[in-house]
Amino acid sequence: MCGRFTLVTEPKNIIDRFEIQNELPLDFGPRYNIAPSQPILAVIHDGQGNRGGFLRWGLIPSWAKDPAIGHKMINARGETVHEKPSFKRLIHRRRCLIPADSFYEWKKEGDRKQPLRIRLKNGEPFAMAGLWDRWTSPEGEEIHSCTIITTRANSFMNPIHDRMPVILTPESEKIWLDRSIEDPDLLRELLVPYDENRMEAYPVTTRVNSPRHDVPECIEPLVQDEQS
Repeated sequence: MCGRFTLVTEPKNIIDRFEIQNELPLDFGPRYNIAPSQPILAVIHDGQGNRGGFLRWGLIPSWAKDPAIGHKMINARGETVHEKPSFKRLIHRRRCLIPADSFYEWKKEGDRKQPLRIRLKNGEPFAMAGLWDRWTSPEGEEIHSCTIITTRANSFMNPIHDRMPVILTPESEKIWLDRSIEDPDLLRELLVPYDENRMEAYPVTTRVNSPRHDVPECIEPLVQDEQS
């Protein structure tokens, strides 16, 4: 699964990297411990170009009676996303990118779980595949929300966890955002594990266990004494 991630890259670099054409507040980061139910940056294509905005993490389907369902829908399995009622209609028209520069996973070590920060070896930001939806309350309040798609772990991730977020290549990002593409087989081909040779991980403080801690310390590598 993917339950925490970071976006500490300079906002201008994020805007350039994802070719975001609309104006965004340049003070939207950094975020060291992004958690479900919080607003997260997402990118869509509006037919003219890429647009950035903030969505609540935890998908609330448009047909939902209770928005609390979003707490259970932070992830969608790539293997079944074309079949599940909550996702299958979104896969055609409401795909998005979720920019990140690392994510956290917890590796079991004896009777404890050690949090790890997982990122690309080059340190560059990347895009996780996402879906979004619009929910309207009986009173007319609108909530725009999203989910992050996951896939089976690659050989690098497998000793840590059996699932990982779908990390798209730059080429796949363009296909994923192209709303004219509805071929389920082509889209399914994108929802695969990322190249294990381009990933790395290191242990971090257990302070990331609490979403209240959104500070630089969360991404600092632990020294050997702290791991014992």
